[in-house]
Amino acid sequence: MDLNIFDRLESEVRGYVRSFPVVFSKAKGSLLFDEEGKQYIDLFAGAGTLNYGHNNDVLKQPLLDYVASDGVVHGLDMATSAKKAFLETFERVILKPRNMQYSMQFTGPTGTNAVEAALKLARKVKQRQNIVSFTHGFHGVSGGSLAMTANAKYRDAAGVSLANTAFIPYDGYFGPDVDTMSYFERMLEDRSSGLAPPPAVMVETVQGEGGANVATQRWLKELQRLCRRHDMLLIIDDIQVGCGRTGTFFSFEAAGIEPDLITLSNSLSGFGLPMAMVLIKPELDVWKPGEHNGTFRGNNLAFVTAAKALETYWADDRFTQSIAGKATLLRDFLENMVHSHPEAGLSVRGRGLIQGLVSDIPGFSNKVAAQAFKHGVVIETSGANDEVLKFLPALTIEEVQLRQALDVLDRSVADVVAAQPEQKQANARVIKFGGKAR
Repeated sequence: MDLNIFDRLESEVRGYVRSFPVVFSKAKGSLLFDEEGKQYIDLFAGAGTLNYGHNNDVLKQPLLDYVASDGVVHGLDMATSAKKAFLETFERVILKPRNMQYSMQFTGPTGTNAVEAALKLARKVKQRQNIVSFTHGFHGVSGGSLAMTANAKYRDAAGVSLANTAFIPYDGYFGPDVDTMSYFERMLEDRSSGLAPPPAVMVETVQGEGGANVATQRWLKELQRLCRRHDMLLIIDDIQVGCGRTGTFFSFEAAGIEPDLITLSNSLSGFGLPMAMVLIKPELDVWKPGEHNGTFRGNNLAFVTAAKALETYWADDRFTQSIAGKATLLRDFLENMVHSHPEAGLSVRGRGLIQGLVSDIPGFSNKVAAQAFKHGVVIETSGANDEVLKFLPALTIEEVQLRQALDVLDRSVADVVAAQPEQKQANARVIKFGGKAR
C-alpha cells in the first residue's frame, strides 16, 4: 500500500500511521477498512474518542438532518438551538439524576483546551500557582497541560521550562503496601517540605496514557478529604475515561466523590467530532465575560450528536449493564491469557472497558500489537515504556467481534513468545513501580 504522499508531505511528528501503516478508507461500528478492502477490528476507538463506534447510525442521521436544514455550524459562544438542546439534555439525563449542580463551560475543541481552562480557573479562584499532578499522569501537550503531564517523551519536546506544577506519587506507585496519600498529607502539613500550598490537584481516576493504572475508591476518597482540609480544588480529568468508559458516565461515580471541576472531551460528542467542556461548581464560576475564550468554543455539530448520544444511551441503566458484561468478558479473557503464557510475565490492570495487558519483557507489547495488526486487529500500547497493551474497544462493540479480536490477541501473544525463546527461561517476575494489577 502506497504511503509515499504521507512520507513526503506530512510532518515527522505523525505517530499512529507508523503503528498502522495502511490507508484507511471506511469505518463502521467497530470495523475499519483500508483502501484494499481489508477489514480490521478496532480496539483503539480513536484513543477513546469513539465510545459509540464509527459512523453510528443513531447519531449520524440527526447530524445529516441538521446540516441539511442549514443549522448553525459555527457560532462562537452565541446561543444556538443546538447548544440549547444539549444543555437541556445534559442537565436532564446526566446532572439531575446524579444530584449534581455544575455550570458548563465550552472551551476550544480538544481535551487540552478544557485542561487549560480548568487550571487557569483554579489559579484564579485560589490565587495560588503550583497545582499538584501525579506520576504517570497525562493531561495534554499544550503549555499548562504539558506541565501537568509526567511522561518525559512529551515534556522533553516542550523547549521551555514547565513550571507551576508539583508531582505526587499516584496510587500504587511504590507498590500495594505504600499509602501515597499519607505521603501527600505529610508534605502538605510540613511547612519545610518544599511543597507550596496548592490551589488544586488534577487527577485521572484511571490513567489512560500512563498505562491503565487504577486509583482505588479509598485513595480517591482520601484525596478529596485532603483537598477539603487544605483548601485545594479537586479537578477530575475525565477526558479519556469519562462518558462511560469505566461503566458509569463519570469515572468517579463509584467512589462517591464530588469534584470541584471536571474536564470532558474525547467521546463527549459521541461521533468523533471535536468537543470539550469543563463542569464547574457554580460558586467557582468567577470568570468575567470573554475572559477565557476561543474561536471554536462550542461545536454545534457536536452538540447535535452529543445530545442524541445522551438520550439514546444514558436515559436508563441498560447501557451501563451492557458495558459491565463486556468488561467482565474482557477481564476474564485477559486473566486467562496471563495464566496461559506464564513465560511472558503478564499481568492485567484497568477498569470497565479500559484494560491493560502488561508485560515485563521490554518491547513485548509493541510486538504483540504489530502482530495483531497483521491479523486484522487495531490496538495500541501505553505506559512509560509502552509496556501495556491497552484495550479501548467501543462501548457498543458486538460481543462476537470482541471475542474474535481477543482470539487474535491470544494467538499474537503466543507468536511473539515463540519468536523469543530466550525469554522462556526468565521466570523471575520484575515488579515495576506503578504496575500493580487490580
